[in-house]
Amino acid sequence: MTRPLIGVSTYLEAGARWGAWELDAALLPAGYPRLVQSAGGIAAMLPPDDPAHARSAVARLDGLVIAGGPDVEPVRYGAEPEERTGPPDRDRDAWELALIEAALASGTPLLGICRGMQLLNVAVGGTLVQHLEGHAAQQGVFGSHPVKPVPGTRYASIVPDEDHVPTYHHQAVDRLGRNLLASAHAADGTVEAVELPGAPWVLGVQWHPEMGVDLRVMQALVEAAGTPGAH
Repeated sequence: MTRPLIGVSTYLEAGARWGAWELDAALLPAGYPRLVQSAGGIAAMLPPDDPAHARSAVARLDGLVIAGGPDVEPVRYGAEPEERTGPPDRDRDAWELALIEAALASGTPLLGICRGMQLLNVAVGGTLVQHLEGHAAQQGVFGSHPVKPVPGTRYASIVPDEDHVPTYHHQAVDRLGRNLLASAHAADGTVEAVELPGAPWVLGVQWHPEMGVDLRVMQALVEAAGTPGAH
């Protein structure tokens, strides 16, 4: 049986170091490809590129993951940057927004993780909270908190009960974008998952499943990506 090909967006970092080398590198935490592989897919890295190439790239994929990363530039949702908003990565913003638009247009199964969920919301006209407290442990350390699914949603059909998830973020969805539905919340009401009803398979999660052992969300994406005629 052919494993679905799942593209995962990546960082592009200057001066990355390994062994004797210090070079610019396309980077992706190993948890992402491991999660795709464990869920039954083949992972393909998608470093920032010319947004004009996004449709061609997505056409070659069975599914798409927009990975976590830096803060989305606030101008993308009509806001001024606040003091605690991180520096923008404009090339990555442009590339990943183009990937999301291509996936939505083609019906390619799409999963946004952390920044990826936020960018999905921005892509369809939503806005973000630029800083909130209590959703990140100390810098560079993942925390954990419970997430409760909204009954009747796609996410609830994948994870039907409250679950503790690995988390590290300081931004979140504010106003939902066009047609997006909030499908899970944290105890403080923060939107923890969004989905697009009526689309073949579009889901965003605010946490980092690649840092845990629960395969259910990624397995659902891979299953959708491997369904004939899904996109």
